Amino acid sequence: MAQYGADFGGSMPEYYDRVLVPAQFGPLADDLARRLPRQPGGDVLEIACGTGAVSRRLRERLDPSVKLHATDLSDAMLAYARSTVPGAIEWRVADAAALPFADAVYAAVVCAFGIMFVPDKPKAFGEMRRVLQPGGSLLFNVWDRIELNPHGRIACEVIESWFPDEPEMRNARAPYEFYDRDLVRRMLERAGFRDVRFDAVPVTIAAPSVRDYVIGLICGTPRLLLLQKHGVDVERFIDAYAAALAKEGGSAPFRVEGNAVAFQADAA
Repeated sequence: MAQYGADFGGSMPEYYDRVLVPAQFGPLADDLARRLPRQPGGDVLEIACGTGAVSRRLRERLDPSVKLHATDLSDAMLAYARSTVPGAIEWRVADAAALPFADAVYAAVVCAFGIMFVPDKPKAFGEMRRVLQPGGSLLFNVWDRIELNPHGRIACEVIESWFPDEPEMRNARAPYEFYDRDLVRRMLERAGFRDVRFDAVPVTIAAPSVRDYVIGLICGTPRLLLLQKHGVDVERFIDAYAAALAKEGGSAPFRVEGNAVAFQADAA
């Protein structure tokens, strides 16, 4: 799990951006960016920027005088974002749990669907607090529990049915295991944040076809590497995965309802 965020090489960024961003992450990026004022009182740091879905929206929303720094653990994701997202953005490889920035230099820190994959979450929250100015804002989102996200539940059922004895394949559950509002609040308060707020954010997940969506989920993430590592016929797996998802959201078009949680807190 520690290297999950670093393994987006090859054509993964392109699949991720072409399929998964419009299918599910685009609307949630819009929601997160809208929560930040155009002039937050200083510069903004984005953590785990991926292919730049939120970076693009932040740059469009923020006042031109606000500097935006976008970071990710993956060189490949950053290279893709740098080549496709316009505007004045400084891109940099960075580990969320060891940020290469000075203390108290940002007015806001933003992280979309990244904190779930950080092994040491308290350390990451501590780093976010360290680089924030007093009174600065932290905004991030995560998936809600798996029972409220049928696309995630079905993914886990399919993957675990194919790999019942492979613990590393449980990474499919990781995005849906950091939703507990009270747990997150306690972590943030221990890291030096106050006034923790959260909102449930429903999202419609849609794609032209269920197979398109599944190809994005496999070829746009490190799941592809895990399937290849275990010698799986990837096309056969995609067919099985798509058939299971189609029972919930249809074949063409594909559509299911999902749920995320948006958190916001202020640096004490």
